[in-house]
Amino acid sequence: MRYSGEWMVLLDDRILEHLEGVETTTAKELSEQDFIVRSRQQVSNRLNKLAEHGLVKDLGNGVYRITERGERYLAGEIDTSENAPDEVESAVDDGPSASGNHEQA
Repeated sequence: MRYSGEWMVLLDDRILEHLEGVETTTAKELSEQDFIVRSRQQVSNRLNKLAEHGLVKDLGNGVYRITERGERYLAGEIDTSENAPDEVESAVDDGPSASGNHEQA
């Protein structure tokens, strides 16, 4: 399950999913994909927004790559909401930690 921030739109996920499978891309290349029905300018705006939030890196000359943070978002490991901590807590309680850092009675 992905934890999308309020600032994100569906196109952001499509862009990140594409970048996960390629080394780099441009807004022009993305806008020419069948699964993205947006203009180059719209894609460029979203790439800039994703870069602001650390999910992609702008390499210059309109070339972008996905970051580790972007990969972790796709894997459902982080929450991209504005004030949420990056780490997503597991829904499963593993009980006391094996490291012995729990209090003794």
